[in-house]
Amino acid sequence: MRPGQTPRLTELAAERASGALLCDAGTVYLADGQVVHAESPKAPGLDVLLTTGGRLTPDSWREAVDHTAAAGRVGRFLVDSGRLTDAELEICHLGALFDAAWFALGPGSGPRGFQRGATHWLGPVRPVGAVAVEREIRRRGKLLDGVWPYPGVDTEPVVLRRPDGHLPPVTRRQRAVLGLADGVRTPAGIARTLGRPAFHTLLDVRRLAAAGYIETPRSGSRVPSPPRLGPAAVDFAEPDAPMLRRLRDALEAHL
Repeated sequence: MRPGQTPRLTELAAERASGALLCDAGTVYLADGQVVHAESPKAPGLDVLLTTGGRLTPDSWREAVDHTAAAGRVGRFLVDSGRLTDAELEICHLGALFDAAWFALGPGSGPRGFQRGATHWLGPVRPVGAVAVEREIRRRGKLLDGVWPYPGVDTEPVVLRRPDGHLPPVTRRQRAVLGLADGVRTPAGIARTLGRPAFHTLLDVRRLAAAGYIETPRSGSRVPSPPRLGPAAVDFAEPDAPMLRRLRDALEAHL
């Protein structure tokens, strides 16, 4: 890497670097070249996933942060005090990590600097290889574009469309998204209100836009009208890798 050049995640992994990769839309933390945490203002943090879903009370979370954040042992405190099991912490942490990494390193964002030696107050949970993180970011981008290739729906307020003919059925998760589509909340705001990973909400919003439930913001190019499809014509399955499928199922069970 040339002096002054902004490092890439895989380059930092190759040199077993430790610190914080500062990105346009978030921060990715590494220890010995592995990703140990990620955060983004566009994605609900671990605190939101745990407290909004009811797994922890806000007071329990604040106590953990107040007592151990300075020592970087918040995660360990939650387990040692009996508030979470190791498995619960790992599952929720992986969900928050991949969610924030998508926004920090995905389209429209990217690295802008590296703060060597920086650590996160959560402390060690389970590291993830940089190659796996970048592979998952690419997979998520292809998944979104394959559902509805209009990224404007990801950032604009979610607006319901006037029903036009027969619309396919929606899942329970998608009904919750539609219930918060008030023309003011963005997908990120809906995710935070529901206490769900933001990427899953983006995916629901794109599927709902493709199915004709949600307006797609107009840009320079014409947006086609969603097709009128029968129930069997809409595929609501998400082709996760095995680890991420287990993660998704466990998150839905706990949250």
